Amino acid sequence: MSEQTEQSQRRVVVVGAGMAGVQTAVALREQGFTGTVTLIGAEPHQPYDRPPLSKAVLLGKAEGSAFDVDFEALGIALELGREVLGVRPAEHELDTECGPVPYDVLVLATGAEPIRLPGAEGVPGVHLLRTLDDAERLRPVLARQHDIVVVGAGWIGAEFATAAREAGCAVTVVEAAERPLAGALPAEVAAPMSSWYADAGAELRTHARVERVRPGEVLLDDGTRLPADAVVVGIGARPATVWLAGSGIELGAHGEVVADDRLRTSAPDVYAVGDCASFPSGRYSERLLVHHWDNALQGPRTVAANIIGETPAVYDPVPYFWSEQFGRFVQYVGHHTSADTVLWRGDPSGPAWTVCWLRENRLVALLAVGRPRDLAQGRRLIEAGPELDPELLADPSRPLKAATV
Repeated sequence: MSEQTEQSQRRVVVVGAGMAGVQTAVALREQGFTGTVTLIGAEPHQPYDRPPLSKAVLLGKAEGSAFDVDFEALGIALELGREVLGVRPAEHELDTECGPVPYDVLVLATGAEPIRLPGAEGVPGVHLLRTLDDAERLRPVLARQHDIVVVGAGWIGAEFATAAREAGCAVTVVEAAERPLAGALPAEVAAPMSSWYADAGAELRTHARVERVRPGEVLLDDGTRLPADAVVVGIGARPATVWLAGSGIELGAHGEVVADDRLRTSAPDVYAVGDCASFPSGRYSERLLVHHWDNALQGPRTVAANIIGETPAVYDPVPYFWSEQFGRFVQYVGHHTSADTVLWRGDPSGPAWTVCWLRENRLVALLAVGRPRDLAQGRRLIEAGPELDPELLADPSRPLKAATV
């Protein structure tokens, strides 16, 4: 049997119809894969992009955010509204509610699911914001300009609070930590962002733990009662991998699928990509679990190349994400935990500033607020790794690239 004939008879099944799953299926076709490609999604909707959910869809400026992909023309079979139950790697079979699905290669792209607030499930008026249905349920809440309590001052909490204020709602954000974005950024970097809430007319309460949620109110552990026509929970997400229990596929400390540098799992012919998987970064000398859109866009190209197998590819990206909140465009690139120096470009109380993280005078990460040129140049400097002059780097009037030694 020729290599071409053998490839045309291979069956690739992709579980998860979000960005990572869709891009894997598309990348396989773009890179010349001729076998069958089946994309299985738990939701009944046509596959869609998530970032607009917390912005345009939520505010009624868009009906949805379906991917502009002609699946039929690409020969990608869609199986939507189909729950996966488990996988048996030894048999090369995926178990679904509609029966088993055989595969030659399986790609896990199930993403992440929001962490629920203990004790709040089933209480009327409590919402999550992860799916199109979530956004559709929240849209009329914003339209009625209700009093809204947001639990969690992370990226999603800030983006939702931004949309709710834009809609004219009274917004209180409660955060258990002492500052917003406590899990994502160091204290000195997140501190200037606290004032953004008040500037936008939202109230931010830090050191505030939710004791109980009742219909119409949120009770904090210090006895404070906050009126709440609606409660939106944004306290993080975890990899959607519960269904893999008993499969033998290795999971990490956060419940994520442990993938290697080619995004292969511990099971033969099974790959994992996007929010549900961690991978070893040679660039940063540690395992990364990246819950951001760009990772779900970039990883599939590596998966497709390795499935086809002509030129095996290693996955070692410079992580990137962005967030629009309270009239500011925030971008982050790299990974800052190994840095030995932090430099500021510009005044953090102003509308535009940048933070640079260096290790041995080489840029490893950068956060830009309203300075997209810094982000673009910083990304290239992280990838290339030249030595930089810290004094030149800290001058916001000079381009970043001018700091190269």
